Amino acid sequence: MNKIYRLIIFLSFVVVGCSPSVIEENKAIQKIERLDMNIFSKKGDKIYSITSPKSSYNNSELEFELKKPIINIFEGEETKYIISSEESTLSDNNKLLNLEGNVKLKTLKQDEDILYADNFIWNIEETNYLLEGNIRFENKNIILNSSKAKLGSDNIIEFFNPVKYIIKDGTNENKYEINSENAYYNLDTESVSFTANDKRVKSIIYF
Repeated sequence: MNKIYRLIIFLSFVVVGCSPSVIEENKAIQKIERLDMNIFSKKGDKIYSITSPKSSYNNSELEFELKKPIINIFEGEETKYIISSEESTLSDNNKLLNLEGNVKLKTLKQDEDILYADNFIWNIEETNYLLEGNIRFENKNIILNSSKAKLGSDNIIEFFNPVKYIIKDGTNENKYEINSENAYYNLDTESVSFTANDKRVKSIIYF
C-alpha cells in the first residue's frame, strides 16, 4: 500500500481504497492489477469512485490509463450516475476524466434512463458532462439520437442539432419518428422540449 501512496501523493484530492497490486514495469509506467479508488473534494465530500480490473499509471504524464472502468458519480451520499466504457484516462490531478468506447451512463431510477456514446469527457471543476459520437438516449418513453450531447447538473440533457427522436407507445414499440433541431430532456420531469434556432418556436412533450 505504501507504493500506492507514493504513486498518488501529488494529488490535491484524498484517494483511498487503491489496490496494493502494483507492478513496476519501469520508471515511467506502473501497472495496477486492480484499481479501486475514491476521489474526494477538499471539503471531504465523495465526488466519484473508479474500479478497473487492469490499469496503469504514467509517472511522466501524471495520468491513469484504465481498462473496463466503472465510475460511480455521487450526489451527497447517494450514487447519481453509473458509467462504464472500454477504456478511460484520468489526468490533470484527477480532475479530467475521459472515457472512450461503448460508453454507457445510467441513472438509478426505477425506470432506468440510459445514455450511450462513443466518448465521455468530464472536468470535475465544471458541472457539465460532454458526450460525443453516436449519442443514444433511451427510456420507456422515448429514444433520442444525435452526434453530441451535454448533461448538466440540473439533470437536463441537451442534444445538439440534428436530433432524431422516437416516441414509444404503451407496448414499448416505436410510434412516432421525427427529426428536429436542438432537444432538451429533463430527467426529473421526464419531459422533452425542442427549440428552433430563432428561439421563437418551442414545443414541450410530457410523458
